[in-house]
Amino acid sequence: MFLDKIKQAPMAGTFNDYILLPGLADLEPSNIDVSTRLTDNIELTTPFISSPMDTVSGSELAIALARLGGLGILHRNCSIEEEVEDARKVKRAESFIIRDVVSISPDQNVEEATDIMHKKNISGLPVIKDGKLSGIITKRDVTFATSSRFVKEVMTDNVIIAREDVSVKEAKKLMSENKIEKLPIVNKKDTLTGLITIKDLFLREKYPYGTRDEDGRLMVGAAVSPFDIKRAKVLEKHVDLLVIDVAHFHNKNVIESTKKLIKETDIEIIVGNIGTKEAMTDIITNLEGISGVRVGVGSGSICTTSDVTKAGSPTLYATCLVSEAIYENKSKISVISDGGIRHSGHAALAFSLGASAVMMGNVFARCKESLGEL
Repeated sequence: MFLDKIKQAPMAGTFNDYILLPGLADLEPSNIDVSTRLTDNIELTTPFISSPMDTVSGSELAIALARLGGLGILHRNCSIEEEVEDARKVKRAESFIIRDVVSISPDQNVEEATDIMHKKNISGLPVIKDGKLSGIITKRDVTFATSSRFVKEVMTDNVIIAREDVSVKEAKKLMSENKIEKLPIVNKKDTLTGLITIKDLFLREKYPYGTRDEDGRLMVGAAVSPFDIKRAKVLEKHVDLLVIDVAHFHNKNVIESTKKLIKETDIEIIVGNIGTKEAMTDIITNLEGISGVRVGVGSGSICTTSDVTKAGSPTLYATCLVSEAIYENKSKISVISDGGIRHSGHAALAFSLGASAVMMGNVFARCKESLGEL
């Protein structure tokens, strides 16, 4: 009986066990489109996602990845406030129209303006009086002004403005013609509703394939525990995606907790990790409203699950099983291959077996934007 279990066991291959046979190519690499629809609201032109590890994924890596068409997932080994602050950094990194505008009153002094610019790492502040835009003050205005002078004495009061329906092309033309670096956006009541900066327009041109939301801000995801609904409810206001981050998702308590989390939040969610066809079928049956699933158990470069417990599912094998379950159930849930992907060839294998994207830790840990030491 026990010998039969060994004989009937399937071959669970890893990335190093397989290669793709070459075939007839009828187009060139430059013609290939590797963009993928990760969720209903998130499309990646580069199907790479960072692993939510505290030696890998912080705001700097998330910014770099999003600009290149991928997606960063902020780690959860920190306080809620720290994870939210990292998300804010990503969202403030660039935007077509900045909505969370930092402003100042005309009756404050130059020293206060300089202090705000330094702390917020910004180069200019709209000046607001009685809810209306009355001017703008920039680093150029405060550089040679004494610190005790009032903002209203040194600000630029003849401000070029634009309305909320301004296009990227129109904004660039306005800023070029008037030689300005900041363009305040006001509504019909002349109330400030946003700000466009020349820096953001240049970044948009430099990184045309970036992963951006409808406001032109970089997209970012955040990892949460299935049992930490408080963190999830706070984060959903600041990120575009939540990732349920557990080593073994195919667990009744985890699935039930995730079901509660989905009901209490209004954001796209990716779950995982799983490694079997049965796990995917149970998720489809018991969980409504999830957008994707991370597959692979114990395959990461520093993961000891398979060694310690002798339980695991190699990422390539898991990708195959889970993709098959999704196909059979006519589901649109995306598959993210996670663990053990160190080379482009590993990613190619994952895509060939149904993955929509690959999640990597080791690869991104080698980059200067990662949180760990190089």
